[in-house]
Amino acid sequence: MKFFIDTANLDQIREANDLGVLDGVTTNPSLMAKEGIRGQNNILKHYVDICNIVEGDVSAEVIAVDFEGMIREGELLAELHPQIVVKIPMIKDGIKAIKYFSNKGIKTNCTLVFSPGQALLAAKAGATYVSPFLGRLDDVSTDGIALIEQIVFIYNNYEFETQVLAASIRGPLHIIKCAEVGADVATCPLQSILDLLKHPLTDSGLAKFLSDAAKV
Repeated sequence: MKFFIDTANLDQIREANDLGVLDGVTTNPSLMAKEGIRGQNNILKHYVDICNIVEGDVSAEVIAVDFEGMIREGELLAELHPQIVVKIPMIKDGIKAIKYFSNKGIKTNCTLVFSPGQALLAAKAGATYVSPFLGRLDDVSTDGIALIEQIVFIYNNYEFETQVLAASIRGPLHIIKCAEVGADVATCPLQSILDLLKHPLTDSGLAKFLSDAAKV
């Protein structure tokens, strides 16, 4: 399973990359605003800065919700760097845009997916990635992991090449569950990746080893 970090913070991206397990980055307008990145030129430059840190795909989201606007913004984003993946919302014009970009050989990430039917349409249109938001489903008492499992099952049935990118991950258990059901990618905050390192028996075992070593 690939690990993407869901942030626009360059320091966090560098830290995750230095860990040696980072495969890509996802961003959105909210994450850009959180880092104080405003204005089109600054946002576009920031995407390039991210691409220069990591070797994998970097999702950059369009703001437009109409077909022509998404095409215009998506083509601009795709020209920034070969690693850019155009992030498109799961709406009618979004599906049309994904098909357009697919025919042009431009990678896409269909975002805000909450049902297997939506994921099926995204794959049919040729999306590179589909992003089911499992944490947000959990927030409304719906099993987000079950959705990931459904999508993986459907894609395997028909050998779709679209990768299942599990999004809205809230902690390390979400990552493990996504791995169990076969998600291709997990995108999450840096802390969720770091939390995979933790186990009390590791801590106590290391403390014992160090204590014994000091006695030698």
